[in-house]
Amino acid sequence: MIKRTLLEHARALEKGEYSSLELTRAYLEQIEKVNPSLRAYLSVCAERAEEQARESDIRRARGASLGLLDGIPYGAKDNLCVKGIPTTCGSRYLENYVPPYSATVIKKLEDVGAVLLGKLNMDEFGMGSTTEYSAFFPTKNPLNPLHSPGGSSGGSAAALSAHMAVFTLGSDTGGSVRQPASHCGVVGMKPTYGSISRYGLCAFASSLEQVGPMSATVADNESILSVLQGKDPMDATTAPYAIETPLPHPKHLRVAIPRELLGDEISIPVQRTVRDAARCLETLGATVEEISLPSLSLATAAYYILSSAEASSNLARMDGVRFGRRADTPEDLSDLYDRSRSEGFGSEVKRRILLGTFVLSEGYRGRYYENAIHARNAFRRELSLCFSDYHLLLCPTAPRSAPLLGQTPKDPTLSYAQDLCTVPANLGGIPALSLPFGPDEEGLPIGIQLMGPSRSEPLLYKVGKELESYRHKKGGDAQ
Repeated sequence: MIKRTLLEHARALEKGEYSSLELTRAYLEQIEKVNPSLRAYLSVCAERAEEQARESDIRRARGASLGLLDGIPYGAKDNLCVKGIPTTCGSRYLENYVPPYSATVIKKLEDVGAVLLGKLNMDEFGMGSTTEYSAFFPTKNPLNPLHSPGGSSGGSAAALSAHMAVFTLGSDTGGSVRQPASHCGVVGMKPTYGSISRYGLCAFASSLEQVGPMSATVADNESILSVLQGKDPMDATTAPYAIETPLPHPKHLRVAIPRELLGDEISIPVQRTVRDAARCLETLGATVEEISLPSLSLATAAYYILSSAEASSNLARMDGVRFGRRADTPEDLSDLYDRSRSEGFGSEVKRRILLGTFVLSEGYRGRYYENAIHARNAFRRELSLCFSDYHLLLCPTAPRSAPLLGQTPKDPTLSYAQDLCTVPANLGGIPALSLPFGPDEEGLPIGIQLMGPSRSEPLLYKVGKELESYRHKKGGDAQ
């Protein structure tokens, strides 16, 4: 039962093959069985989930189902606030924080009857790419527990891959939905900036971050996104979502592969997988060409300067006064600030705060922060020109398949360089879809990534379904 897709579960619930309560209990049993070893969930709200499932069954018995997601169990990354449930952001600083309100995306899922199973592990405040920077414990990759599931939404990807949820929610600041989706062999979407509300999402970098769904299939992902997107009066960055442009036929599709994302930093198996996807698109009649996007060479550096600057500002609210960890018996206000933050934050969060404070400081702001903004603007102009000639970009999701746990480079810049394939979509504010397309020599999944202009999610999903269908026909499922 638990290995079915979202759409298969929805049809089964409609036909009465099983109830939402039976389905929810099956997933709770899987969590009880698997989570102690994989450690994807930080908290499980079994009683709440069962109550939501009973309510769904009552609605369905009355002929008043709320739609496709009614009665479907899911998990949420632990930086999305849920009223009455601890929201830690993977940090000791917020270990005992219970929010008095729910994020808009959580409320939207409640409104359509989805069943929340629990909150999922993550790198602290979304800063990391392996979940090893979680303050509580690392999560393991279900496909090979010696390997990382990726991050920062590693718990979300691992729970989905291990059939501990029908779908999950993550957040993506520089690839934190897509990269773990690639490493765990699932589908992940980073939508257009402003298409989904960030209200109730504990912010890492506000101008870059977006909530994104993870799912077993592209069609499932599209169904989830349709519920999440839309204008929210609580988030001024959101806008009404309406797509009226007709989608191009595959025979008229023009796809570009950036050479900068197929260089020496990209492993041979990943390069081979991207070229396999390109050949698949060509068999459908699409035109695929390699191009150069010179500004990509600046993308990773610009991203880390901008995101760290915003993190430094956003995390200033964690001061030991308003909420979260508070140092015992401080000598004075300065000591309260210092000890609350130094005792509550982990090493990676401290590093990013220090970097962000430095690039915003007098004498360095113009040299680093303002230059990073100029680099982002130049990249956006380059993207605009590219999308005037091409419908989509095709590239890797990650430079290589899932790394071994415990092998994070001591030099943080080497870890940051692993984001070179994903940060461009966040800098550009454009949508990007990752889907599994082939295994490496060890059988671990490799994801490919489709990027398109703003509001092109329907096209990404359409092309993604074609690639997914091709992969299944060729028997290329890494799972």
